[in-house]
Amino acid sequence: MKRFVEGEERSQVTLLPECLDDYIAEDNPVRVVDAFVEELDLQALGFEGVEPADTGRPSYHPSVLLKIYIYGYLKWQQVQGGQQPGSQLHTA
Repeated sequence: MKRFVEGEERSQVTLLPECLDDYIAEDNPVRVVDAFVEELDLQALGFEGVEPADTGRPSYHPSVLLKIYIYGYLKWQQVQGGQQPGSQLHTA
């Protein structure tokens, strides 16, 4: 993934804990989201920006953004208790 903004390697050794991956519990849903998105062929699904541009500031890879979006949606569902958006609006 050249020309994309890249995060730290999760297996990189750090001060505490020994590995960044150690911060995430084995049963955390973020692991499912990560595995799911990594198996997708984003280009075949019509995602733009899978191939980085040659000019300008490096962008984030679409897979990283999709992982954040899906995980955020899952957390929002937990907070909302499964309610649909706008269901808590008052109707007169």
